[in-house]
Amino acid sequence: MKAVYKREMRAYFTMPIGYIVLAVMMALMGMYYSYMCQSNYFNISFVFSSISSIVLFIAPVITMRLFSEDRKQKVDQALFTAPVKLINIIMGKFFAALTLFMLPMAITLIYQILLMFTAEINWLTYLCDLLGVALLGSAIIAIGMFISALTESQIIAGIFGLAVSFFIMQIDYFATAVGLEWFKSICTAVSFITRYNAFTAGQLDFSNCVFFISVTAMFIYFTYVSFDKKRWA
Repeated sequence: MKAVYKREMRAYFTMPIGYIVLAVMMALMGMYYSYMCQSNYFNISFVFSSISSIVLFIAPVITMRLFSEDRKQKVDQALFTAPVKLINIIMGKFFAALTLFMLPMAITLIYQILLMFTAEINWLTYLCDLLGVALLGSAIIAIGMFISALTESQIIAGIFGLAVSFFIMQIDYFATAVGLEWFKSICTAVSFITRYNAFTAGQLDFSNCVFFISVTAMFIYFTYVSFDKKRWA
């Protein structure tokens, strides 16, 4: 797993994608932080809450090449016949994508330190925000990784990943538009945004953690099964 992780991290930064993701996320967080300071609203949760929609669209960009690039270059067979467990390959790629996703979040620690000079900092809320974005990112990355495993085209993987992210964003709208209580209850139960917003509000709900971890584990398993079937076909 370690070798795969290093390979993927190196790949991210030998191509523009790694630098683009970092630049976009850091620029947006800097913009929201600047707005927060100008409005004298010293709460870092505002930054995390504001970037939720951006997070949903950044994750598919990170994952679209994970497996599709290997299939396109015909190196997937060599990779999966190597003396490495299939799950280790998948987890190596997953953790590489999650690392790239979380790197821009490190800048929020600088924000927190700067805020200490002008406002009282709630570090527990900040840690809750970090946990929330990590769990949300993990779930979307796992979904995007599964989509990438189904095609050799990065463009198709990216488009389908963005489509899934757009659907996830609209779940709450669907619940409001339909107006049926039972449908609203289902939408609320599977709403990524509603559960993520609980973290940004400083609410550490165990059920929300279980939800994101379960979605992540489920799509990692789907990815494993899709390759395991091909390997023995």
